[in-house]
Amino acid sequence: MIKMLKVGVIRCQQTEDMCPGNTDFKVASKGKMAFEETGPVEIIGFLSCGGCSGKKASTRAKMMVDRGAEVIVFASCITKGNPIEFPCPNYAEIKKSVIKKIGPDIKIIEWTH
Repeated sequence: MIKMLKVGVIRCQQTEDMCPGNTDFKVASKGKMAFEETGPVEIIGFLSCGGCSGKKASTRAKMMVDRGAEVIVFASCITKGNPIEFPCPNYAEIKKSVIKKIGPDIKIIEWTH
């Protein structure tokens, strides 16, 4: 049996009412798009950034790592602006804060689909 990586996904709180995350779950479970390199993964957490300016993202990422996430994934709503074509203007700081909190050894994937 092949062990699937466990991932925690951080999404944009501003798009929660427009996107239920079904495409994120689909591509993750099939190892498609952003997950082609890893193959199928198990999503163990799917949380928002906490809202602008994303200050809760680092503590939420740490919580998912503490609960078994081996990879933190930023959903495409944050990095690409899906579905509203408006990427998060705070993403660079959010990513920096997350890496500081979880350490450099936890892989980051910067999009989903």
